[in-house]
Amino acid sequence: MRVALKAIILVPVFVLLIVFAVVNRAPVTLLLDPFDLTAPPLAITAPLFIIIFLSLMVGIAVGGVGVWISQAIHRQSLRHHKREAERYRAEIEELRRRSDLPPLPQAPMIG
Repeated sequence: MRVALKAIILVPVFVLLIVFAVVNRAPVTLLLDPFDLTAPPLAITAPLFIIIFLSLMVGIAVGGVGVWISQAIHRQSLRHHKREAERYRAEIEELRRRSDLPPLPQAPMIG
């Protein structure tokens, strides 16, 4: 079911991207120096679709890095709570061992 749903969504998207690339294949010049418009030292001439696709890829990469950095606090908190839970479990096991009670069943691993 998931594969069919992916295909239903992705096939039209890829067809649209191919049509976009074919229609926008004329070369354009991307000027990266706003102060020298006559003979810019930083200029790229490439088909428009390549410039747009590269811009999208860079934007996705920068966004992914930003999300990864912003979620660092959650990953750190998860590691802290995991260590704390393991410490408490070891303490409970020690107390159960001292009082001659059977050990706790194995806890499922999360994360």
